[in-house]
Amino acid sequence: MIGKWFGSRSIITMSIYKAHLNKRIIIVGGGVIGLGIGWQLAKAGCIVSIYERNLAGRAASWAAAGMLAPHAEVHFEERALLKLGVQSCRMYPEWVAELETDSQMNVGYRAEGTLIVGVDRDDARELEHLYESQQLLELKVEWLTGIEAREMEPLLSPKITAAIWSKDDHQVDNRAMVGALTHAYRNAGGTLHENITVEKIEIVHGKAKGIWVKDKLEEADTIVLAAGCWSSDIDGLPETVKPPVRPVKGQMLALQMEEGIFLQKVIRAPRAKYPTDVYLVPKADGRLIIGATSEEMGFDTRLTAGGLFELLRGTWEAVPGIYDLPVIETWAGLRPASRDNAPILGETDVENLIMATGHYRNGILLTPVTAREIASLVLTGETSDTIKPFQLSRFV
Repeated sequence: MIGKWFGSRSIITMSIYKAHLNKRIIIVGGGVIGLGIGWQLAKAGCIVSIYERNLAGRAASWAAAGMLAPHAEVHFEERALLKLGVQSCRMYPEWVAELETDSQMNVGYRAEGTLIVGVDRDDARELEHLYESQQLLELKVEWLTGIEAREMEPLLSPKITAAIWSKDDHQVDNRAMVGALTHAYRNAGGTLHENITVEKIEIVHGKAKGIWVKDKLEEADTIVLAAGCWSSDIDGLPETVKPPVRPVKGQMLALQMEEGIFLQKVIRAPRAKYPTDVYLVPKADGRLIIGATSEEMGFDTRLTAGGLFELLRGTWEAVPGIYDLPVIETWAGLRPASRDNAPILGETDVENLIMATGHYRNGILLTPVTAREIASLVLTGETSDTIKPFQLSRFV
């Protein structure tokens, strides 16, 4: 059974599994990353407690759109991150099957693919550069004319001149996944503490001993720091171990799709002339998620007229039919971004302190690979080649 949980990491022996039955794990942060790690460790027999400053999964995990898009969001200079994203995306069908079985909940996994569209000639030229990079990286994508793109998604604007079809970029309902992970984690025996702020991580002689909450020390054998953009704000961490993670604001909104105006595929519309690229993510319940701005505004989550205007303008130019759809929700989230926009995973110079933070725009995408790899690290003490490039030490 342990081999099933960790896929190719089936070298984990039953003796190692039994040795960790009573291992006490504290996870700081209850988003999808913390919940996913906790669920896997609780299933493996560990005594797991998650401490979340608000409600579980109601920060970046809730604010996301749920896209699983390593091919569409590729940057040529981020090959290691691309490899990690593709690996995690391929894990999703098995991950979803396990999660839905353990939680008895549907997480809205959809595999219709993604269309990246160019509204005008400038956008088409930008798409050509993206397509060239994707070809050099040997990604399975297809170049389409505007007519071919509209055959796949008839609601696209007649102004669309070109598109890239990425059949392997999928999506999940991130809010449904939050609920499923919470249930699966608790069903596996994990303890969830919500609305509790971790005041300090207790470190003695270079070794993490526990956390301080409500003036009480809660001891643990291993502490996993998965607190998103708040990860560097927790007291007790030496300066050399504070993860370089900052908040990046993203404004978003949701429309209610109606009969005759129902998208099937994820649409991405990078705009060469405007400050904000947009994406449209249709959900099974009829919501159309539209995002997102990218703003260096600290912990400010206020919505702005300009931010929402840019999103609606970009959306309308790509899919004019949205004009009369009702707006049902607006919100802003804080993405946890590291200095190089890649996650921080693995051991630190502090013994028994493990990082799982800084996932930036890829938290939902990277949940399966992060959860499996960090859980395996906790159980075996071995850092796999998968996460070695993403350790905190790369910033030293």
